[in-house]
Amino acid sequence: MAKRSLGEFEQLVLLAILRVGDGAYVVPLIREIEDQTGRNASHAAVYIALRRLEEKGLVTSRLADPTPERGGRGKRYYEVHPAAIPLLRESREALLRMWDGLELVQ
Repeated sequence: MAKRSLGEFEQLVLLAILRVGDGAYVVPLIREIEDQTGRNASHAAVYIALRRLEEKGLVTSRLADPTPERGGRGKRYYEVHPAAIPLLRESREALLRMWDGLELVQ
């Protein structure tokens, strides 16, 4: 069986969900990614990553009750599934091993 792997942006999205905690929906996730990395994160890119992560069983979501402020639509909140944590750790360790012994040249 092939080992599940995480792309860089998938890692950022998972980490953003963990950092935001309760109330993790797309807008605060984008803000967290941008604040922590300085990278622009589009709504579309985050939605695509969240869909992939759900398909991999690494994220669960729930739709909140509709609100008048959102035109009768509810927000979709995301939570990291425990199975994602070992994958995040493995990704981090692999990256650190790749950096080990390298000195940056300016």
